Amino acid sequence: MIETPEIALTEPRRTAVIRLTVPRSEIHLVMGPAIGEVMAALAAHGVAPAGPVFSHHLRMDPDVFDFEVGVPVEGGFEPSGRVVEGSLPEVKAARTVHHGPYDGLGAAWGELQAWVASRELVPAAYLWESYLSGPESDPDPATWRTELVQPLLG
Repeated sequence: MIETPEIALTEPRRTAVIRLTVPRSEIHLVMGPAIGEVMAALAAHGVAPAGPVFSHHLRMDPDVFDFEVGVPVEGGFEPSGRVVEGSLPEVKAARTVHHGPYDGLGAAWGELQAWVASRELVPAAYLWESYLSGPESDPDPATWRTELVQPLLG
């Protein structure tokens, strides 16, 4: 279930990220450890996240996920191992919030993409999702919220 989408201008954000390129079937194996690695690197340098964990999908391919996982940060930080500086751009985008478990994200993205197409908007070849609330805040998947951001061209 998604909220009614809207068009908005995103704010540019500095980020701490790890880039991953994995088969789609392995996403569940690498995402949690990568998030833990980002958080540990920031904590080691006394840097707190300045927003929720996100995944920034750089190239859309049905079989391979080429993406960054990370968090927004204020100011700079010292890169550590695989954790490097990144950014989320300022861009016009279609945005919505998905309510429910992560296994519903594919359908939620489909709904957002259909909404974009119905308005004859042109999606960029990348997108991101921010995990506003999830299993770390409540074990009940019905309470989980994920923001979906589809940048637009033109």
